[in-house]
Amino acid sequence: MSKTYDENEILEKEFDFGNAVRNPYAKELKKQITIKVAPSVIDYFKEESQRTGIPYQTLINLYLTDCVRNKKKLDMKWVS
Repeated sequence: MSKTYDENEILEKEFDFGNAVRNPYAKELKKQITIKVAPSVIDYFKEESQRTGIPYQTLINLYLTDCVRNKKKLDMKWVS
């Protein structure tokens, strides 16, 4: 008769997690979202992607990250 183990038991037997350290970058992991973006914006970043060799979604993330790091403020008014 064979004994069955759950996944955690197998991990604990195979690996020593005694000195494990939490990932300091875990809070910076990317989060998937859905947003509506104008086709011209997507086209622009896709063209930049072709020019730079960097995926367009990465370029968008880099641009937004730059806005956050530099605390860029919007200078516009919403008119309805």
